[in-house]
Amino acid sequence: MNDNRNLILAVVLSAAVLFGWQYFVAAPQMRAEQARKANITLHQKAEAPAGAPGAPAAITTVAHLSRGEALERGGARVAIQTPSVEGSLLLKGARFDDLRLRHYRESVDPRSPEIVLLSPEGTPFPYYAAFGWVGEPGRKTAVPNDSTPWKQVGSGALSPGHPVTLAWDNGQGLVFTRQIAVDDKFMFAVNDSVASKATAKTVLYPYARVARVGAPKTASNWTLHEGFVGVGNDTLKDPSYGDFKNEGTPPQTFSATGGWVGITDKYWMAAVIPAQNEAFDASYSASSVADTKAYQADYRLGAHTLAPGGTVAVTHHLFAGAKVFDTIRTYEHGMGIARFDLAIDWGWFIIITQPLFWLLDQFFHLLGNFGLAILLLTVTVKLIFFPIANAQYKSMAKMKRVQPEMERLKLRFADDPAKQQQALMELYKREKVNPIAGCLPMLLIIPVFFSLYKVLYVTIEMRQAPFYGWIKDLSAPDPTSILNLFGLLPYHVPNLGPLAFLSIGIWPILMGITQWVQTKLNPAPADPVQAKMFAFMPLIFTFMFATFPAGLVIYYSWNNLLSVAQQYLMMRRQGIEVHLLENMKPPAWLRGLFGASDRPDKAV
Repeated sequence: MNDNRNLILAVVLSAAVLFGWQYFVAAPQMRAEQARKANITLHQKAEAPAGAPGAPAAITTVAHLSRGEALERGGARVAIQTPSVEGSLLLKGARFDDLRLRHYRESVDPRSPEIVLLSPEGTPFPYYAAFGWVGEPGRKTAVPNDSTPWKQVGSGALSPGHPVTLAWDNGQGLVFTRQIAVDDKFMFAVNDSVASKATAKTVLYPYARVARVGAPKTASNWTLHEGFVGVGNDTLKDPSYGDFKNEGTPPQTFSATGGWVGITDKYWMAAVIPAQNEAFDASYSASSVADTKAYQADYRLGAHTLAPGGTVAVTHHLFAGAKVFDTIRTYEHGMGIARFDLAIDWGWFIIITQPLFWLLDQFFHLLGNFGLAILLLTVTVKLIFFPIANAQYKSMAKMKRVQPEMERLKLRFADDPAKQQQALMELYKREKVNPIAGCLPMLLIIPVFFSLYKVLYVTIEMRQAPFYGWIKDLSAPDPTSILNLFGLLPYHVPNLGPLAFLSIGIWPILMGITQWVQTKLNPAPADPVQAKMFAFMPLIFTFMFATFPAGLVIYYSWNNLLSVAQQYLMMRRQGIEVHLLENMKPPAWLRGLFGASDRPDKAV
């Protein structure tokens, strides 16, 4: 008893030390480091690099301006107004560097700021897209660059049905014209044309690029890809930020006909898309910016020869917005963009995750609530796997029936492990019991579980989707915490960082209880060490699920309840009497903490 109490005291004190260090030391240091890095911005090189033609490469400068100051100092702009996005286009360089998403906010509070996708040079984390032409190597052809003073032909904002036209004369007989259109979602069309008044032919190479400084604040993990993304020849090309962490890492390049390149966050993406029938050379690269990195995804099209008195034209597209599945799919099929659906990180089990999301989305449109859709999806998955689960529970029921005989054999041959194992094998053969059969169906169910986790974690449709009660965002962890008695104590639990698993919410606790109930219906493992491990599993899963999306915890809790009901009925059909209340006795380790004992004369 005293040993147990000393152990608990040691764990509590250790947790207090770790929490204190994290909250009072590590977190302030992290904020100071982020503030220092916030002075870094990106400026693009105006000329093409030496050697083969390509998209201009990135260099860096240092600045520290508020968003408003950066927008003012940049120069004249053309407003962008659509039902989905708002912002402006910088005429200097014709750069897309100011874009906010109108229907997405930073938190569930409707008064919170809109999500900022693209940001101008001079802000802490610039993020922009640009298009242009590269001249033929060895010839000094003046082409538009980041300092080019484009002029708007006419006036008015860029909006659906109202394109804008920009023009620039290079003074060498070439007139560059750019017409930009936008739809009511997130797609911009950029039509670049060049008219020649020169006396000699000119060779130009069109390019497009997306560039940013610094990785997003939401750090990537093993379940989520953030960084470069694109498709070439129907193959996903998606190196992460970490692939370029070492200084001097060479660019990753590929050539294709049909595809696109960009930079993606969890829910948002900026990508440039060439005409799908044109060959292009793509590149992902990174360069040092003080203590962080500047990243660029770009492509260059083939040579376009401009004859004297002639005209050449090329059309690019820019996607800048939220990765809504229906919108992405519409662009993929309507515009013929190769595998644009891979903009969403479906993971290895894409053959499961995409249909699973489609089914969940259909249930949402039927019920009007993603939480209810998850419950209905759980029932659907249980029905699909009903035969497999029945076979599993049937095997477990047989194991439960022969368990008393197994215990007698263990006692009888306690001093002879070989004979004990032989006797157990004979028992299994006689009773037609396969100890492994109860585990094999899990090999089929586990991919579905991970696929659902992926769907809940990466799809924007789940972002800030409410359930009932205190769950306002199914894609975020349960906001309640045992550390303030689920809101009964008058203080807010801070972000614990790596210790977030200590802040267990109501739903993870309910999930742990349902899993514990289920373990009481399962036969105890023959190995005592294994039995103790299984006894601790509900507790371990409770802490582990504390940081999981609430939608997944609700799914798992509901799935456990359905499994308990199915397993209970199967055991009754196998002639096994199940007394759930008698099986609800807490585990020995928990009873020991409060002085309880299995001995009748020591019971509390």
